[in-house]
Parts: sequence; C-alpha cells; structure tokens
Amino acid sequence: MSESALSLLPVAAEEFGKRVHAVTPDAWDRPTPASEWTVRDIVNHLVGEHLWAPELLGGARVSDVGDRFDGDVLGNDPVRAWDEAIYRSLTAWGTTPPDRVVHLSFGDLPATEYAEQMLMDLTVHGWDLARGAGLDERLNPDAVRHALAYVERNADLLAGTALFAAPVEIDSEDPQDRLLALLGRRP
Repeated sequence: MSESALSLLPVAAEEFGKRVHAVTPDAWDRPTPASEWTVRDIVNHLVGEHLWAPELLGGARVSDVGDRFDGDVLGNDPVRAWDEAIYRSLTAWGTTPPDRVVHLSFGDLPATEYAEQMLMDLTVHGWDLARGAGLDERLNPDAVRHALAYVERNADLLAGTALFAAPVEIDSEDPQDRLLALLGRRP
C-alpha cells in the first residue's frame, strides 16, 4: 500500500463531507443500507466519531469524555455540525504522532490503528450515505483499496463484533463491491 490510513483520512473526510453538503432537505430521514439507520443517523454517527477523535488523540480515556457525545450531536444544522467536527478531528490527526497510544473502549492502540478504523468507517459510511441520499456512490479508489486490505486482514476480528452485518456473496472483483460485501452491504 502506497498511502497510509493517516494520509487518506483527509481524502475520505472530504469525500464524505461533499456528500453531507449534497443531502437535500427531504433526504435526511431516508433509510440507508446500514441496518435501521437513516441518512441523518449515518451523519450523526460520523460526527460523533470525529468529536471523539481530538479527545482520544489528546490522551483522554473514554471515561474522561463520558457521555458528552451520546445522542443527537447534529442539532438543527447537520452540515455545520459535520464541518466543525471534521475540522477539529483533522487538526488533531495532523498533530498526532503515529505511535501515540490511543485509549479506545476496547483497549489501547497506536494512532495508526485508530486511523485504519476511522478510514474504514468514513469510506463505508460514505457509500451508505450516498445510497440513502441518492448521491453518487463511487468512492475514492485509494481509500477503498486501503480499507479493503484492512478489512481482509482483520476479517475474523470484525466478524466477532456487532459493528457490521455478516458478509454477503457477490460476483464481482471490483474492490469497492468487495469491500462493501465484506461489511454486509449489497453493492
């Protein structure tokens, strides 16, 4: 892999952000391929993750943050909430040493591993958002290839969580289709 998850985070964030900005007023409550999540729920999830990132990258533990980012973090302006959260998140990512230990809910990991997970989420949920809101579903090919390699390396670990649906069978060699299928989506 030529690019790291750290270098691809801004690319995937920009792509996700373009989709957030393109959501029409009538699309926020539409369903998405992410089980029982609407378009608004997907954006809320990603905004929440990126509100957490500066805290965790700064050395905070989950218990230090508590429930501050639970529930609706979008308020009346989901686009603004996204813009503010991703700005703070990318700023923190840009100043974090790759070997910094991040205290996640399931254990301590280097920032590079946390970046892999964040990139995977931005990429896959970017497709969920696009599908739900009726937007262009093609994802950045570099982010897709990187996330696919991560998912393939960690398939057993991911299968043991409730984070994604079970993989679905597909007849496609397209990396985007393969990534989505591995994470329980029907491309």
